[in-house]
Order: sequence, then C-alpha cells, then structure tokens
Amino acid sequence: MATIKLQLIGKAENSPIYLRLSVNRGLTPRAKTGLFINSKNWSSDKGLPKQTTSENKNLSIDLQNLKVYIFKKFNEANSKGVEISKDWLEHNIDVFFSRKNEENISELLIDAIQSIIDEASTRKNAKGGLGLSKSRKVAYISLKNILIEYQKEKRFKVKDVNLKFGKEFLKYLLHIKKYQKSTALKKLADLKTVCNDAELNGIEANIQYKKIESSKPNNENIIYLTSLELDKIQKVELINDAHQNARKWLLLGCNLGQRGGDLLQLNETNFVNRNGLEVIELKQQKTGKNVTIPVLETTKQIIESGLPYKISIQKFNKYIKLICKKAGIDEMIKGSKIQVTVEGQGNKKKRKIEGVYPKWELMASHVCRRSFASNLYGVLPTPLIMQITAHSSERLLLNYIGKNTLDYAQQIADFYTLQAIKEKKEPKLTVLKNTSTK
Repeated sequence: MATIKLQLIGKAENSPIYLRLSVNRGLTPRAKTGLFINSKNWSSDKGLPKQTTSENKNLSIDLQNLKVYIFKKFNEANSKGVEISKDWLEHNIDVFFSRKNEENISELLIDAIQSIIDEASTRKNAKGGLGLSKSRKVAYISLKNILIEYQKEKRFKVKDVNLKFGKEFLKYLLHIKKYQKSTALKKLADLKTVCNDAELNGIEANIQYKKIESSKPNNENIIYLTSLELDKIQKVELINDAHQNARKWLLLGCNLGQRGGDLLQLNETNFVNRNGLEVIELKQQKTGKNVTIPVLETTKQIIESGLPYKISIQKFNKYIKLICKKAGIDEMIKGSKIQVTVEGQGNKKKRKIEGVYPKWELMASHVCRRSFASNLYGVLPTPLIMQITAHSSERLLLNYIGKNTLDYAQQIADFYTLQAIKEKKEPKLTVLKNTSTK
C-alpha cells in the first residue's frame, strides 16, 4: 500500500517542505511542495508544522489536504496503469496548488514570462515580422529576474496580478530597485503583456491587470542642442582626429534626425538620387520604417570632405561629451546620467541618477534626433518632421520634444500672424473711376 510522508530538508529559516510518495521499495518519488517553513516550527515526529500559530495551523491544513489529493490521484492513476514518477508527482502537486492546470500549462507568473522568452524567435514583433528583437528578449529576461527577487519564496500566479499587485510592484521598482519612472512603467507594461499572453493561452488572469497604469510619463527634462550651441561645436578647435570625426557625426546627426544606431551605420550606399533629388535612404533598426531624407546644403557642408569613419556608439557618446565640454556647453540643467555602483564582488548596477549637471555631461546619441526635432518644430510643418523622425503620431512627437498643447496653440497663432503679415504686404489693385476729358 502506498504511503505519503511530508519532510523538511535542512534547518534554515525558510526550509522547503517535500512530499515523498512510497509505492514500493524501488519507487519512492519525492518532490517539493513549493511551501516553506522555519525549521524550528516543524514537528519531525508528526511530519507537520507545530500548531503554535494560526499561520502554522493553516499551513498544516493545506498540507493534509495535499496528502488526501495525492492519494486520490495515485489511486486513479494506478487503476488506469499510468506510470508514477517524480514528474507525475510534481505535476499533481502543482495542479493542487493551481500552479498548473490539468493540461500541464503552468499558471505561475515566472513560467508565463519564460514562455515568451522561449518562443522569442517565433513570436510576432512590432514590425509585423517574426522574432522578438534582442533588446525585447533581454527586457523579458530582466523582468523575470526582478520578479524572482521580488517574490522571494512566494510563487505568484498570473491571476495574482491585480491593481494592488501593480501598485506594490511599482513601489518596489522605484524605491528598492531605484529605477526611473519611465523604466519602472515600462516594466509594468511588459508585465501586462505577459498577463495578456497567458490569458490568450487559457491561463486564468485577473481582469484588473488591464487597469494597471503603465503609460509613459511626459518628458520632464528635454536635452537638446540649440542652433547657437551647434554653431559653437562647429567652430571649436579640435586637435584630436577622433574628436573631429565624432563632431562630424554629431553635426550630421542633428541635421538628419536619426537615432544613434541608425546614424552611425550610414555609408555611401545610403546616398542616392531620386528624380534628380539627392536623398539619404535608410531603414530604422528599431521601427523597421523606411525613411527618406533630402540632402540639404547644410548636410553637404558637413560632409564636403567626406563621410566620417565608423565608430561605436559607446565611443561616440564618450567623445561628444568631451567636444561639448570644450565648446563651453556647460549650462547647469536638470537631467539624469548613468552611475555605476558596485555591490559585492563583480556585481555592478547601472542606474540613471537625476540631478543638476553641466549640460555637456548629459550628452549622448539621443541628442541628435531630439535636437533635429526641437530646432525645426514650428519652422517645418510637423508632419514633415514626423516623416524624418518616423514618429507614428503628433502626440508622440510633441511628448518627445517636451511640447504641450499651449505650444501647439502658439504654433497655430504664429501661423495666422504670419498669414496676416503676408496679406498686408501683397499689393492690391484698385479700379479707378472712369473719367473722360471734354
């Protein structure tokens, strides 16, 4: 006759509780129950928690109910000739605690994330193709690791993700992990995607997960180079060849409005002639959108001695800080920069720290696209700027450059003022009264 025994292995404060099913001398599978207890609160004689607290009493009830359930499932399996193994035992323990359903699909939040990671190469991406980008896969791996750290010995299920969970997890990301608001909210957005994916696969989810706030906050500190600052950068004397080359990339980037990764990949093949018009054609890595940019006179002046040679984005970010410092771009402004902290041997953490810094310290590749959009806003029609930056909506563009509805209203007012001035300047023909001489 089969017997079941609950065991504690180890003497830690959070020792795992095991269940052993003894069928015969050669078949005694053992598996973790997924429950933990302080070894001091465990009775080895009874194989149950000591009845000293209400928490221990509830744990004891759960474990005894588990034993009854496993006995029942064993008898069913035995009558049908189903093989009893450690995998069989682990599966039924997980089903009892609703970690998996009968179809063997895990209901655990960590497993739902892992499912997306495992299927990364075959999942539909934002560009409409197959395969998540490396950065998206890394984002899900990061989310999984953060949740493992957050839940500790507890094992959250997909259905545990509700409004309360969202608020508590956001506090953890902001105050314990020290993430910026934008990063923390992005993690919540990824979490909602995981829950949605799990729900589509038949896993029970809490309807409240859809109401968890994860909208990207408005940009508070917009860092861009003004036309005057770009003029200073163009005129500053640079002796170092690498710095001269980086300056050319910087000026070119602020003139073309592309992300650093796309900018630094440009070469002669991107410059083509279409119907007599010189243009730059490229496909953005992040969005997959094809962009066509006219080669203006300012662009020609920047590259009149040839295109800059290729450098890594890391070196580009490093050099443009030094260039801007030498050019006197040192206004003290609010912003955030990455600081590396060491916690233990070889354990480094990178976090963006908000503060007030000299402007040159905040320079990075993103300044190119933002400078282009900010300097041309109100000069070029907004749809034309969007064609080059590849923003999908005007709202996203305005948020990107830190403009609000008041700025938009001002742009409309300026347009009508300009039209009124033009009308005043236009000559008007007046019909004179016919006269005759007598």
